[in-house]
Amino acid sequence: MAILRLFAAAREAAGTGRDEMVGDSVGQVLAEAESRYGAGFSAVLATCRIWVNGEAAGPETLVKATDEVAVLPPVSGG
Repeated sequence: MAILRLFAAAREAAGTGRDEMVGDSVGQVLAEAESRYGAGFSAVLATCRIWVNGEAAGPETLVKATDEVAVLPPVSGG
């Protein structure tokens, strides 16, 4: 299980900022999250950047149980 960290709109859509997800890759972890959290989360996820242990990652990036997958929505400000 990888540790899933959710920020800003992703956290709001999921109703939590941290969870554990089953999966061997980022794609599998995010698919599990979409299944668990539903369509609202999926809509937010489509706009997000994904990082594993502080480095940019794609769906094919492999993850271990101790890895942290972070979902970061775009941030605006002035």
